[in-house]
Amino acid sequence: MRNGGRISAAITVLRDVLERHQPVKIAVRDWGKRARYAGSKDRAWVSGLVLDALRRRNSTAHHMGNDDPRALVFGTLRFGWDWPARDIEQACYDDHGPTPLTNAERDALIMAPDPSAPPHVQGDFPEWLTPHLQRVFGPDTVIEAQAMAVRADVDLRVNTLKADMEKAALPLKTVRAEPSKLLRNAWHIPARDPTEREDSLEAIPAFSKGWVEVQDAGSQIAAAAANAKAGEQVLDYCAGGGGKTLALAAQMAGTGQVFAYDIDGKRLSALVPRLKRSGAHNVQLVHPSEGTSLEPLLGDMDLVFVDAPCTGTGTWRRKPDAKWRLRPNQLQKRIEDQRLIFSEAAQYVKPGGRLLYATCSFLIEEDEDRVAEFLAGAPDFREEDAAEAAIASGALTEQGAALVRRYRGPTGSVRLTPRRAGTDGFFFAVLRRAAS
Repeated sequence: MRNGGRISAAITVLRDVLERHQPVKIAVRDWGKRARYAGSKDRAWVSGLVLDALRRRNSTAHHMGNDDPRALVFGTLRFGWDWPARDIEQACYDDHGPTPLTNAERDALIMAPDPSAPPHVQGDFPEWLTPHLQRVFGPDTVIEAQAMAVRADVDLRVNTLKADMEKAALPLKTVRAEPSKLLRNAWHIPARDPTEREDSLEAIPAFSKGWVEVQDAGSQIAAAAANAKAGEQVLDYCAGGGGKTLALAAQMAGTGQVFAYDIDGKRLSALVPRLKRSGAHNVQLVHPSEGTSLEPLLGDMDLVFVDAPCTGTGTWRRKPDAKWRLRPNQLQKRIEDQRLIFSEAAQYVKPGGRLLYATCSFLIEEDEDRVAEFLAGAPDFREEDAAEAAIASGALTEQGAALVRRYRGPTGSVRLTPRRAGTDGFFFAVLRRAAS
């Protein structure tokens, strides 16, 4: 496809996302079914342009003076991809290209960005979230938010049940991976140019053999703070797809027992092939349809890991369309869920045991507020230093240790963000129950 046809396709896909509320992957897939002539590079190009248009939707719309898909695509090409305005105009005359630029569009593409735009415009986030972000980041709100509006890197956790850094090194060369600066047993793949097709990790032997798992570095650091030890009894209370379940099982060297539970049985079932690939034999799935299956674990767990359901604000780099679907009532619903899950999960912690509470959100309302509220009603729990817990696991490099200490909060919890750590947004706190 020529660039004009690709641009037209991006406008069509973006319209489906914004007006029909389709997820980006579904919209691109549906367009690809209609456009059989489009190759994998064309699909990657169109998908990359749509995702970048969503990442910087507010600032682009402000600059273009219009928030329709056409304006967002043209503005992203000019200010996100650094295309000269003349190249955009020339592409409009390609076969199947969009209609030629209007005078207003042409003028907008040659104007400089407005430095006086309000924070939600410069930072590309929903306006209603302004006080929430300012509560977290204060004067750094815009630059923190801007770091959430770029393409995300990919991190791989080495599965120490099957491999080590050296063993995984050779096959990972094909995806241009480099050793993580934050974690001792992890590899890092820098974000590609958005027009490039992503490397298929599933096709490399290291993945298919279970030597590595895709897991964001922030998530890996939170799992490290759990500091699961060989022989312990562990409950992953919101296991989801099982990324942290597998990390905990590897920390424990395949000994002890990890119970993986999630209220969504379908998501939990997706963990089965990952378990087989990982070689983790100390994991037991606890299905929600078995109503009494958790009762034997009450008050008996050395560790309960709670990766609580949240607004997912920390994943905006990967899911920019979700950013614009978030509403105040959804935040309130998540807070209510977190209250319930926190209190329920705590029941399984034995005297002297610990509970790790984590979210992929940077909102204080989902993080410190929930920990403080729980502790106010649970005098037998106290908060510990989550940064030192992560360091004690031995999983962090010196740079990783310095990072978590730098971003440790006054009560001991840690918040990581794309700007601070190059990870997804992640919060974690470690609580310990008093010994009887």
